[in-house]
Amino acid sequence: MKIKRSYTKTVILSSVVVLMIVLFSFKQSQTNYFEISKNLDIFATVFREVNTYYVDDVDAGKMMKTAINEMLESLDPYTNFISEAEAEDFRFQMTGQYGGIGSLVGTKNNQIVITEPYEGFPAQKADIRAGDIIIEIEGKSTKGKTVSDISKLLKGQPGTQVKLVIERIGEGIITKTLTREEIQVKNVPYYGMINENIGYIKLGSFTQQAGQEVKDAMIALKKNPSLKGVILDVRGNPGGLLHESINIVNVFIEQGQKVVFTKGKVKEWDKEYKTLNQPVDLQMPLVVLTNKGSASASEIVSGSIQDLDRGVVLGQKTFGKGLVQSTRPLVYNTQLKVTTAKYYTPSGRCIQALDYSHRNADGSVGAMPDSLKKAFKTKNGRVVYDGGGIDPDVEIKPIEYSKIAESLLMNQLIFDYATLYRSKHNKIVDASNFNLTEADFDDFKKFIADKKYEYQTATEKALEEFKKKAESEKYYTAVKSEYEKLKAQLQQDKQSDLDKHKTEILLLLELEICKRYYFQKATYERMAKQDKEVIEAISILNNTDRYKQLLQVK
Repeated sequence: MKIKRSYTKTVILSSVVVLMIVLFSFKQSQTNYFEISKNLDIFATVFREVNTYYVDDVDAGKMMKTAINEMLESLDPYTNFISEAEAEDFRFQMTGQYGGIGSLVGTKNNQIVITEPYEGFPAQKADIRAGDIIIEIEGKSTKGKTVSDISKLLKGQPGTQVKLVIERIGEGIITKTLTREEIQVKNVPYYGMINENIGYIKLGSFTQQAGQEVKDAMIALKKNPSLKGVILDVRGNPGGLLHESINIVNVFIEQGQKVVFTKGKVKEWDKEYKTLNQPVDLQMPLVVLTNKGSASASEIVSGSIQDLDRGVVLGQKTFGKGLVQSTRPLVYNTQLKVTTAKYYTPSGRCIQALDYSHRNADGSVGAMPDSLKKAFKTKNGRVVYDGGGIDPDVEIKPIEYSKIAESLLMNQLIFDYATLYRSKHNKIVDASNFNLTEADFDDFKKFIADKKYEYQTATEKALEEFKKKAESEKYYTAVKSEYEKLKAQLQQDKQSDLDKHKTEILLLLELEICKRYYFQKATYERMAKQDKEVIEAISILNNTDRYKQLLQVK
């Protein structure tokens, strides 16, 4: 019998030995060294036997990667192994920088489509538009390629060129040659005055320079002598670099103030983070917008502002990620992103929602029960709680789209109509004043007349459940005719859903169309006047008494 011994096996087994040495050199009195040694030995033996005797050749590297990922997944979702091939993507997550054309891509009908070019970067400069279908990259067909594949082909060293063949509605096949640049995705995609006296800052991420971008935005807003209040929007912001959250809080908080502290197993790594710089403003009324997509660094910002009574938090409860990750270099240019601590806001609360250290029998993780949550106090004495995200001072129910609007979005018909509209109109008025006409809405209805966008309303779902229940209890025959009538009536009512939800659908269409001309900033300029959370924030900032009351003990 022929036995195959690979170089990969030797390298991986060597890595295991190195890992054993590292583990033994790390002195922790609670660590059971014998158990570590025994289990590493078992693992290496299993790997060797499988690699030697398994009936088919095995991909040693892939098998090891699977083992590592499964091991880390048993800890928490944030502890990850980063291979050499993934290092560039990880760098982008931390810095917001990469070499490329500056555009998001997606799939539609098994084709690769430009979904959003970034303003001021090669794709936009070359008039690459949302909705353009990428046919070829450097002479290679995109057929069968994934979004990840295409992303890698579009990225490259700044200064290098990439040739694209695209298909555009109304123009056919077009060839474009773009010169890649260093792409820096902005942490603050938009800031500005949303009315005569209220400023608005959208914070989308926490990569390098996030604090400086918020500082610059605040300085620019303060140049307006009519400024009476500022809205800081961290909705949907998943977080990022911890030190940038400190810098952002520092824009509104005095120098030397504790913003967050961390505690972990390695006590020498426990740290207290204070603001280091002079603030931009300590008095300007501030409202922070949050939702369930606001996580990690977003929660440090909103939680600190709340604990220090520097501003009002408005929206929905945040995600509840109170875990801190550190990156550890490994052999062969790989890295380990590992959870090393929990963070605590100035009042002393940790807002981690899930307890990964105690899993249920099926491996699932439960949320901290309300009975175990502890009360803490803000600087003014207001009561706040730990264990489950930041509760807003003013809660606003999230926007819920109608079923027909959800279906139009999911089936990309809003996106497709905006692509068609852009092909017919070279320019539009500014985003804040753009409105579609009755004729445009009629045109949209004609556009989707032969398109599929099936959906089930809550009433239809309830009716279907009623049928199942009636059948199980042997009553369906008696009510069948009434059931069929109700079903037919509901189907007729769905025909009128477009008109019934016309205002909502028009807003979605106008937002998508405005992005084709004015890019990301169009979204914020447009939504600021129709977003109920922004409208409520404006109301609070314009009512001095209410603002002050929200920050005092009730």
